[in-house]
Amino acid sequence: MTNQIQWINALSSRPSLEAAVTEVVDRVQQALSASPDLGILFISSAFGSEYSRVVPLILEQISIPVLIGCGGGGIVGVKSLGVVTEIEGGQPALSLSVASLPDVEVKPFRILGEDLPDLDSPPEAWVKLIGVDPQKNPALILLSDPFSSRINDLLEGFDFAYPQGIKVGGLASSGAMGVKTGLFYYCQTESEANLCDRGTVGIALSGNIVVETIVAQGCRPIGKPYQISKGERNIILELSDLEQSCSRPPLEVLRDSLLTLDEEDRALAQNSLFIGTVRDEFKLDLGPRDFLIRNLLGVDPKSGAIAIGDRVRPGQRIQFHLRDARTSAEDLELLLSSYLEERSVANYPVGGLIFSCLGRGKGLYNEPDFDSSTFNRYLNNIPLGGFFCNGEIGPVGGRTFLHGYTSAFAIFSQKNS
Repeated sequence: MTNQIQWINALSSRPSLEAAVTEVVDRVQQALSASPDLGILFISSAFGSEYSRVVPLILEQISIPVLIGCGGGGIVGVKSLGVVTEIEGGQPALSLSVASLPDVEVKPFRILGEDLPDLDSPPEAWVKLIGVDPQKNPALILLSDPFSSRINDLLEGFDFAYPQGIKVGGLASSGAMGVKTGLFYYCQTESEANLCDRGTVGIALSGNIVVETIVAQGCRPIGKPYQISKGERNIILELSDLEQSCSRPPLEVLRDSLLTLDEEDRALAQNSLFIGTVRDEFKLDLGPRDFLIRNLLGVDPKSGAIAIGDRVRPGQRIQFHLRDARTSAEDLELLLSSYLEERSVANYPVGGLIFSCLGRGKGLYNEPDFDSSTFNRYLNNIPLGGFFCNGEIGPVGGRTFLHGYTSAFAIFSQKNS
């Protein structure tokens, strides 16, 4: 059917860039029966010295009007036998997703951090950055440089301008210290360079397409929820029990919570302890998707204060969390199962992207391909491409955040048959 979305992914692990490009392009062209409208590439930092050659080599072999991508310390894609594979450790890898998108508007953009409006600017200033009407509720795929993009400001501004639109993506990464990251941007109607080292590249998708997200933070709560009774900036000074009115220093609350754990969890808390903040203050029955997981940065033994990786405010509810391989696996399974039970889109997904933390993968699970193969067990035969990030972008509780230790999935479906 000529009006159907087609989404193809191909992964190559050939050590020669020319051979890798040829392999993925050949496989894409064999599977795609319509003209491509979009390409998304992820390439291993093993090819870092050849990043400037990647886009020209691809365009020599296939005409793609819009192409974005980035470098990564690990790459995900579909090998020749149809198996989704995660190639980690900076080994050579190139993943290319190509889509034919009838009745879908594809708007590429590149944004430098210094060009962002002030956070008190009206939504029109943020809309002007990409030139897409907010009434179209575009889904934004964002790939950013970890150092110069001002990504948190960008996400806050885009949430302000496009409150109903999905934003998902990741920060470019590399497999080793000293190896550069890279962003790729090509638009047939523009003359900008195809290799960028700053800012954010992305696409806005609107029209006959639905983009859904799954954000697997991989943590489980311990103890019970508490309310911040006193705090400033990112420092929690006092916590109060939701069932009592008394306030205590958070370090004291944490010590009491740890006493309720078994020996294995107490050992885990030595290096895998996090804070979850509740995003929807009106929700009473809290589940895993209601918490935004943030790092615990430090404690002041004298005052009992705790610093976390986010701003806090009095009245906010928090709960301590632990992360390990078992919890991460159970969390992803639960989210995928809930997604299939709750999704309201009639059409089956046609493609997906995965943005996974460098701290997951084999280092977490002690086995390869865990997150991607789990995804494929629930969503079989969905072409999946992606990379291991320096930070993952995805929504929690109706707002978009930059995460760590997370796998964020973008799942693409056709809106109308």
